Parts: sequence; C-alpha cells; structure tokens
Amino acid sequence: MVALAQDLAGSSLAQVDLVISNVQDAGGLAKAAAMGLSSQCVDHRPFGKDRAGFETALRSVLDRASPDVICLAGFMRIVSADFVRAYEGRMLNIHPSLLPKYPGLHTHARALAAGDVQAGCSVHVVTEELDGGPILGQARVPVLSGDTEERLAARVLVQEHRLYPMVLRRFLGGNIDRLDLVG
Repeated sequence: MVALAQDLAGSSLAQVDLVISNVQDAGGLAKAAAMGLSSQCVDHRPFGKDRAGFETALRSVLDRASPDVICLAGFMRIVSADFVRAYEGRMLNIHPSLLPKYPGLHTHARALAAGDVQAGCSVHVVTEELDGGPILGQARVPVLSGDTEERLAARVLVQEHRLYPMVLRRFLGGNIDRLDLVG
C-alpha cells in the first residue's frame, strides 16, 4: 500500500482516496494515517461466518469512495463471486508466488519444499477463481542455497514493492500487457 501511495503521489493518473483493512490494528492503517491518507477498518470478526454480511459492509464503504480501481495488498480474505462481479475488471491483487504456481497460502514454504530455483510475485486481475485471474506482471527472484521462508519472503517483498506500482501505472493507462521483471 505504501509503495502504491508513494508512487502515485502527485501523479495525474490517480490518487489513493481510501485505505481499508479488515484488521483494526493493521500496520497499513497507521502508515496511511501518517501519509495523510483517509483510512477505515471494516472488521470481519463481528460477522463470524457471515461472509455476505461482511462483504455488504465492505461494499458500502467502497461504494461511498467510488473507486476506479481497487488494489488488494495483504488482504487475506477470500471474496465471493458476487463481490468480484461488483468490481469486475477493476480489482487487482499482488500474490507472493509466480502464478499459476502456489495460489493461496504458504507460497514460500511450498516453493522451497518443491526445490524451485526461482520464486517471485505476481500482480493479477481478481476473478472468481482464487489467484487465477489474468496475470499483468511478475517479478522473479532466485531461490538461494540455505534460503528460509523468511529470507525468501524478504527478497520477494522487495520485488512486490517494485512490481505493483509499475503494473498499476500501466493498468491505469489502459495497458494490460504482461510485464516481467527479474530481481
């Protein structure tokens, strides 16, 4: 979020109007406030297993902001097909693997367990299929001898902060051609 907001600061392409988290004490909310960005929490916990109720509350906040594009980053909730359809073609996500490899969780552990020689991250359009939308960009990093999940994750995160702003700028300009970076 910080990388995207910093990259767009002063840009004529877009501005960050609202930062939302579903976790009250998320670091991103404090960082948004420090950057002078409007932020809000829509806590999922009071909704229990009522995903539709949570998504209705989240959509209410989003719709008041009237975003042209929604950028997910660290949002660890699976959204329903109805939610995706409401923002179809306007919602992007960053994922810490070279999709289609390792959708979902524990991506770094899975890459290490598989003996992969490369790992990385992907920016994709959010669709109804978990981490299955069109890939707009990927950044690769080598898997090094002796890597741990934490070391690999740290190198991938550097590339996430590099890739996502580049892909977002291209997307905002109407360019959906895939961008591939080597870290």
